[in-house]
This record gives sequence, structure tokens and C-alpha cells, in this order.
Amino acid sequence: MPVRIIQYGVGPIGSAIVRALLERAGVMIIGAIDIAAEKVGRDLGQVIGGRPLGITISDRADEVLAQRADVVVHSTSSSFEQVFDQVLACVRAGSHVVSTCEELAYPFRKYPELSRRLDEAAKAAGVAVLGAGVNPGFVMDKLVLTLAAVCQRIERVFVRRVVDASQRRLPLQRKIGAGMTVEEFREAVDAGRIRHVGLPESVALIAEGLGMEVEAISETIEPILAEEDVTTEYLRVRKGHVAGVRQIARGIARGEERIHLDLHMYVGAKNPVDEIRLFGTPEIGLQIPGGTPGDLATAAVVVNAIPLVMQAPPGLRTVLDIPMRFVAAF
Repeated sequence: MPVRIIQYGVGPIGSAIVRALLERAGVMIIGAIDIAAEKVGRDLGQVIGGRPLGITISDRADEVLAQRADVVVHSTSSSFEQVFDQVLACVRAGSHVVSTCEELAYPFRKYPELSRRLDEAAKAAGVAVLGAGVNPGFVMDKLVLTLAAVCQRIERVFVRRVVDASQRRLPLQRKIGAGMTVEEFREAVDAGRIRHVGLPESVALIAEGLGMEVEAISETIEPILAEEDVTTEYLRVRKGHVAGVRQIARGIARGEERIHLDLHMYVGAKNPVDEIRLFGTPEIGLQIPGGTPGDLATAAVVVNAIPLVMQAPPGLRTVLDIPMRFVAAF
């Protein structure tokens, strides 16, 4: 029997996920949900730029979820508070959930009560919920823990990720403040509108995975300014204006920095790279020249997670619980 899937959210990432799903054997998409007026009532296949699929996008989530898919693939927002009711509705409909919500990658520290409620609801329904993606969910946490398997002792973790955001979707370019003045950027940061979501969650995942007692997680956000005019498919950044963000998240244990995550995400980045260094016994490093292609990789991580989540124990899970890997067919 094919795995019956509902796609909840048909933005750039949701569309990429649908295209990836259509390449896999053993999958049947049975419904799609989105609230955008220009998408509601249209065929899912045409909205994602492909052939008609005979699936009409609906803004009536309850009606679509009533079909009780095996798995709902959820991709609407980065905020756990904003998606909580959506994910809870999926769970109560009896479906497993794989979500790209960054804060759902490790919500227990920031949202203990909401996490408890979702975990209890998932266990009661006999389904699993997973926040998955490339960052958080892989490059700056799961991959770190995989590399750590060859270490006898780890004293300190350093991860650096440089991303050329000009190759990414428009919502991400806006989320990092591309094109803003420095003053506009700082006002948006203070208002909580500008930041890459997920670095503290990655610190928490690493800490739990390594058994580190992290007593504090801090985060700083600074603008990266364009050294020359940069034009992307979606916008133009003038020299001296904001090209993106540099965010640093730190995990403090026993008064010392034990985890350091350094993210440079901006349009026009010259040398994209993913770099991991583990200081301990042995000291070991990993570098991915060019970096991991974020949007394609996010879709792949989500699709590969689907059959694994279906096999997971019920409850609110993280990538620490799931043996993330490539899955050729469901």
C-alpha cells in the first residue's frame, strides 16, 4: 500500500517537497492545504509548476485532514507558537507529522508547556511528530553528532556555515534583511522579524546528543554589509546596505563556552562552506566546500524522514530519535 500524504503549506519549500515526493515510489498525495488566495481552488501540480495532479488546494484544513493521511508534511512557519494548533490538528486527525518548522526541531527548552501538550496528544493518537530540515535538523547538529561517533572525548564543538542566500528562496532573503539599511535591520532585529530561526535549537540538540549539561544558550545577530551591488532573482542589494546576517549561538556549560555555532547567511557570499571541528580525543574536522544546498536538501531530509517517522515511537520526536538516512522507496 502506498503511503498516503497530505501537504500542509505550498510555499517554496512545500512545493519543493511535493516535487521530491513525486519522484519517489510508494507515495500517494491525497490532499493539499494552503491559505493563499491565489492558490486555493487550483490544482496542486500546476501551482508547483508541473502537470495537473487532480488534487485541489484547499484552505479548509479540517476537511482535508479528515481523510486521515498516513503522514502530513507540514511547511507553513518557523514559529512553534504559530504552528502549534496546525500540528495539533494533524495529530488529532490521526496522522504522523513531519514539519519544517525550525523551532519544532527542539522545542522543549523554549516552549516546555506546548511541547508537553503536543507530546501527550501525539502519544494518545499513536503518532509521531518530527521537526526536520537541513538547518536545524542536519548540518549544524545531526551531522555534528554523526561525526562525534569516532571521538572518545569531546571538549568543545565549533561549526561554521557560510550560505550564499542569493541562490535561496525570496522568503529567506527577506528573513535575513537583504536590501535593508543598517538602521532598518537593527529595528527589524529588535522587533523579532529578522533572524535565521534554529541556531539555539541546534545548540540544544548537540548538547543533548553529547550529554553536555548546558546551563545557558546565547545568540547574537549582526548585519553583513554588501561590498558591491548584488542582484538576485528577487531583489537588489546596494553596496553598503545589508546583504544578510551573521548569527552566533553559544552553549555554555560549567561557565565555559562548549558549543559555538557561527552562521553567515547573505547574498553574494563568495566561498560557501559547511565546516565542523570537534576538539577532544581525537580532534577531528569536516568541511563541505560549496556548502549544502539548503532548499533542495531540506526537501530531501523531509521526504527521507517520512517512512522513518512512521516507524518511530509515538510522541514529539527529534532527529536524535530518528536514524536519518536516504530512503530510495517507501
